[in-house]
Amino acid sequence: MPPHVETTDPDGVDYGWVMQTTFVLTIVVGAPAVAALSLFVELPSWGQRANFAIRTGAVVWLCIGIPVYLYARRRVGASEA
Repeated sequence: MPPHVETTDPDGVDYGWVMQTTFVLTIVVGAPAVAALSLFVELPSWGQRANFAIRTGAVVWLCIGIPVYLYARRRVGASEA
């Protein structure tokens, strides 16, 4: 039987885990945050709504992705010590 393709043994930070976790948390936390923030801004056209969602979503993605990466890096450092 061939080995499973999804099995990995990363040296250091598992970037796949970081990206998957960031993706899920951005959807779970970011979608309600963008919706809540949009209540305070007048967005009369679909273009303005899309622009607002993209810009706000990018900030949310960074605010979630950086701590997830730092957590993964700290977890790897703790397991090596």
